[in-house]
Amino acid sequence: MFRDSQAIFEFRGPWGVPVRIGASILLMFLLFVSTSGSGTDILYDLGFVAMLIVSVFLHEMGHAWGALIQKIPVRGVMIHGFGGYCQQARTSTPRESELIVAMGPIVTLTLWAVSRLIANAMWDAGHEYNTVLWFFETMAWLNGYLAIFNLLPVAPLDGGKLFELILLRFMRGKNASIVTGYIGLAVLALLIPYLIFGAHMYIFVLFFLPAVVENWNRMRGQTY
Repeated sequence: MFRDSQAIFEFRGPWGVPVRIGASILLMFLLFVSTSGSGTDILYDLGFVAMLIVSVFLHEMGHAWGALIQKIPVRGVMIHGFGGYCQQARTSTPRESELIVAMGPIVTLTLWAVSRLIANAMWDAGHEYNTVLWFFETMAWLNGYLAIFNLLPVAPLDGGKLFELILLRFMRGKNASIVTGYIGLAVLALLIPYLIFGAHMYIFVLFFLPAVVENWNRMRGQTY
C-alpha cells in the first residue's frame, strides 16, 4: 500500500518488461532478520523473504501479461518492501482493467495450488520433512495468505479494484468509487483490531494507514 519509487537494482523481466527493486526491500530484510534467533533461523528467514519477493514478482508479472496481451504497453514493474505495482504506458478501459487486475491474484492462486499439490504428494509418499518440503509448504501457505489478503475489497488492493470494476458494470464511476470506499473502510475497521489483538502483528498496522486515507477519500467522493 506504500509506493517506493527509489530503485536500487533493475533488470529485464519476461517479455522485456523492466523490473526495478525498491530500496525499501532492505527494510523488509531487516524486519525479518531482527526477529531471528540462531544462524539457522536467519537462513530460513532469508529464504522466506526470497520466496516472498519471487511471489510478488510473479504476481506483478501476471498484471503485466494482462496488459500486454491486450496491446497495452508496460513501462515497468516495481518490487518493494511493501509489495509491488505494475506501471502501464496508458490508462486502460474498465473492461481491459478487469483482466489486468485479475491476472495478479490468478498467478498467486496458481502458485498456492501447485505448491499445495506438491507438498501433499510428498506427505502422501512418506517423504521426510526437510528443506524441500519446507519450501513447498511455505510457498503454499505464503501464497494462500497473499491471495486472501490481496482479494479483500479494500482499495488499493486488487480485491478493491475488482470490486469497483464490478460495480462499474451497474453504476456510474463516482458512485462505484464511493461504495468501494465505504466497503473498504468497513473491512479495515474489522481487520486492524484482528491484527492488533488476534495475530499480534501490530507493526503491520502501519502498512494499512495509506489504505485508510485512500478509502476515506473515496467514500467522500474525492478520488474520482
